Amino acid sequence: MTIISTRALNRATLARQYLLARTTAPVEAAVAHLCGLQAQEPHEPFAGLWSRLHAFAPDQLDQALTDRNVVRTHLMRRTVHLVTGNDALAWRARLDTMLRQRVMATYRHELAGIDPDEVAAAGRAVMADHQPRTMKDLVQALQDRWPGPPRRALGELLVAALIPMAQLPPRGLWQTTAGVRNLPLATWLGQDLAQLPDDAGDPVGQQLVRRYLAAYGPAATADIRAWSGLAGLPAAVKAIRDELITFRDEHGRELLDLPDAPRPSPDTPAPVRFLPAFDNAILGYRDRSRIIDDAHLGLSVAGQRAVLVDGRVAATWTVQDQQLRITPLRPLSSQEQEAVGEEAHNLATFLDQGIDYAEITATPATVG
Repeated sequence: MTIISTRALNRATLARQYLLARTTAPVEAAVAHLCGLQAQEPHEPFAGLWSRLHAFAPDQLDQALTDRNVVRTHLMRRTVHLVTGNDALAWRARLDTMLRQRVMATYRHELAGIDPDEVAAAGRAVMADHQPRTMKDLVQALQDRWPGPPRRALGELLVAALIPMAQLPPRGLWQTTAGVRNLPLATWLGQDLAQLPDDAGDPVGQQLVRRYLAAYGPAATADIRAWSGLAGLPAAVKAIRDELITFRDEHGRELLDLPDAPRPSPDTPAPVRFLPAFDNAILGYRDRSRIIDDAHLGLSVAGQRAVLVDGRVAATWTVQDQQLRITPLRPLSSQEQEAVGEEAHNLATFLDQGIDYAEITATPATVG
């Protein structure tokens, strides 16, 4: 079996994530290809798309959200994702059990004795009037029936697990601050959610595996599990294994891939890219060594924004007091500093927050 180097995996990831070269694809097509963008921080996807799309303008995503072509909803890993409406409808039923289990595990003691099916039925009855509600509003409507559980636990169970919900605009619109108002996905999108087929081959899981590999591969089944929150999709992988090719990484793990997916030369130059908080280019793997050093793994989990230099996380970035600050995680050569500074200037222009200064901090010491 062919061994694929960590650097080659890095270039494959960058190519498929549109981080090696920006794409001219429209917003909806890009969001679909990426299998969504993690979006619990509502404005972070704008920077993520800016780093991936040629001539991206914020109103393009605003339009996709208000036109209901793209939607904010709980999906992979029980995390709010920005996905296409079609993917939300097609994938949600396959993720239902995982979503429910994760909420019930998180609030095991608080929700002890609760029948989730009864809570779901009551919640759907409340939402049947097609009126958007905050989580607080929904919980208050059910408080008399279930006075025991903490409101947060009951609310999370309802909006993140039991009732497939869309978070409505203006939440997530450019430079707009708005709380979460929920409406059932089927109501917001005007279509029923796809039913889960009774098929041992897991056809929805097969689609998830193919789509994941197109955007993240080559990857191990553990990586698929880490991205989706599902248990590795073994039946789906088995059903399509004949379609796939395999590699081994430098640690001996088996990696799956689509035969015709891009795998650029490891010597392909990689431009500087600024990633938002919780970007799936980093979080979408169990083994993230292709893009970030082990010493820095906690940065992405903690929600720090990353700067890719030569394809790897080499700095973090923040905006505060009208200043864009880049903090290197390793020494940067003078050429790398110049490239980071140029892309930082472009980012400051895009963010349109009156940023008047971009600074690369002096730590660690620069080289070259």
